[in-house]
Amino acid sequence: MYLYDQLRERAGAGRPVRVGLIGAGKFGSMFLSQVPSAVGLGVSVIADLDPGRARAACRAVGWSAERIAGTRFTADAVEAIGEDGVDVVVEATGDPVAGIAHARAAFAARRHIVMVNVEADVLAGPLLAAEAREAGVVYTMAYGDQPALTCELVEWARSCGFDVVAAGKGTKYLPSYHASTPDTVWEHYGLTAGQAAAAGMNSRMFNSFLDGTKSAIEMAAIANATGLVPPPDGLRFPPCGREDLAHVLRPVEVGGQLHHKGQVEVVSSLERDGRPVPSDLRWGVYVVVEAPNDYTAACFRQYGMNTDATGRYSAMYKPFHLIGLELNVSILAAGLLGKPTGATSDFVGDAVATAKRDLGAGETLDGEGGYTVYGKLLPARASLERGALPIGLAHGAALKRAVGAGEVVRWDDVELDPKVDSVVARREMETRFA
Repeated sequence: MYLYDQLRERAGAGRPVRVGLIGAGKFGSMFLSQVPSAVGLGVSVIADLDPGRARAACRAVGWSAERIAGTRFTADAVEAIGEDGVDVVVEATGDPVAGIAHARAAFAARRHIVMVNVEADVLAGPLLAAEAREAGVVYTMAYGDQPALTCELVEWARSCGFDVVAAGKGTKYLPSYHASTPDTVWEHYGLTAGQAAAAGMNSRMFNSFLDGTKSAIEMAAIANATGLVPPPDGLRFPPCGREDLAHVLRPVEVGGQLHHKGQVEVVSSLERDGRPVPSDLRWGVYVVVEAPNDYTAACFRQYGMNTDATGRYSAMYKPFHLIGLELNVSILAAGLLGKPTGATSDFVGDAVATAKRDLGAGETLDGEGGYTVYGKLLPARASLERGALPIGLAHGAALKRAVGAGEVVRWDDVELDPKVDSVVARREMETRFA
């Protein structure tokens, strides 16, 4: 109870952990729904491009009129970050360019930051994490999101003395999904466009999950935090249920489907013919470990662990993630303990822009979840060798030459202003961590 006990002490002393939230979308709203029932934690300010929408979100998740009146709403995120009444900043915009700027504003103001914005973290996270350490503040992944939960499993495994064979998450995947667009996305979810609109569902965001971009981004984040290396030419998305994790996610040379030991990978909830995988892990995360000796392998069997046929490989998993409902763990770890719940440490994996269809010279890329490109996971070394354009910089970039379907887009293929802050930060990160 090391967090909760400290929270009660802070509440009793009238010194709650004070949060500044940037972005009151779905993730932010889920966090806000927990605030009224949380002990010793409060929200001082909420920054959103539409403050009226942010107020409406607070009402929708059950905030009282009194609590809303006691919270400041603004459209100026940098101003909110610098307010005296903020201990921890939560960056939940999902915009990689804005995320870099907000992180640096937090460092300048000496504020801890919970980076829900994994897009920004994958674009320049190693550099941002280094700048946070230099500023003496915590830069952390968001607990409740799959990267932080996967990192927690890897931390558990390594701390217990297990060798980590693979780690990652589950999703719904078929190869054809890479070509999905905002116009076709809802048919794969069994919805009409009207039903999705009525539910307030964002077609680009959901398409990013479906077309593989979000999986590439999240696995790059895990690779950069844990050192687990991506497969050489992208995620394979093997169909796999919970009971088969230890069998499927072991190296090829011992009968599995991994390219190498110590890898990130995403498992699919669908067989390649579209049939559902029994006991799928679509909403969860996992780690596969190898027993270091015969005695440990015997213990796996004795305690009912999920193992392969040899008994030496075993899997631990969490079947669900609750996104913003679990975010308090990161906020409190940073604000009370000065510790991250998963943090980028090196440049190991990258999510790069890849053509969804044949693209012509002069076309403008529309970035994550759009019509032109999807994000593909590559080892950082391969991304640099190929001169690959990160998916986080693919929005609004004009092509100088044609790019074929399935081809990785390169820096040299697009027109980008080299003086833009996000481009400068990315190039600095590449130079510093290559």
